[in-house]
Amino acid sequence: MKLNQARIWLGGIAGGVVWNAWSFFINTRLGPFYEAMQKQGLFLKESRYPFFAGQWILLVFVMSILLAYLYAWSRATAGAGPRTAVKIGMLVGFCAGVPGNFAQAAWSPIPRVLPLGWMLDLWVGSILATLVAGFLYKE
Repeated sequence: MKLNQARIWLGGIAGGVVWNAWSFFINTRLGPFYEAMQKQGLFLKESRYPFFAGQWILLVFVMSILLAYLYAWSRATAGAGPRTAVKIGMLVGFCAGVPGNFAQAAWSPIPRVLPLGWMLDLWVGSILATLVAGFLYKE
């Protein structure tokens, strides 16, 4: 079966827009915690990477496009539709968001709301991006 590359990219980019909006929503809520951790010296005041926000946005788009590919590949065996998209988003989002943030919540001297927010950013964002990509994908 030949995949519709144009629809994968369309779905991945649209999913990236939705995920980035979700990420912005989550991270603006965490802003006061970031500032408090910077004042306490637990977070750096400046990123080690230039233009971190832009790089994060780009990474979310890359992940969304990869999720769109996973959805398109899995349609043949798991079936087309939102159920498959949610399953893929949940699996990838869990792997991306839960283990590392669980460790952060357990071992970092920061409020647990930060790793919770980061986990929700990745997990829910993966689900939303895959749902959007699945909605837009056509053979």
